[in-house]
Amino acid sequence: MSNEPEARTSLHGYISGRVQGVGFRLATAAQAEQLGIDGWVRNLPDGRVEVMCEGEGQAVEAMRKWLEQGPKKARVEAVALTEQGVQGIAGFIIR
Repeated sequence: MSNEPEARTSLHGYISGRVQGVGFRLATAAQAEQLGIDGWVRNLPDGRVEVMCEGEGQAVEAMRKWLEQGPKKARVEAVALTEQGVQGIAGFIIR
């Protein structure tokens, strides 16, 4: 068993459904903080939410799973996330 930190990974993508006007961005930021995820979240004009997450692999995977459900009032219909290069983002913000 190693004490070395897990490699960082990064996901970027879009969440569709009833994801605006239901506290999705605020809940995403709170979940990211709880998991130690860096990145950002924002609403798009077409009704989707765009998200960028960076962190240790297990934390990012936990974030992916959370995004598939979202907060209680949301109704997530589709999640399209792709891995991308780590950008070295620090902190998590709502754009």
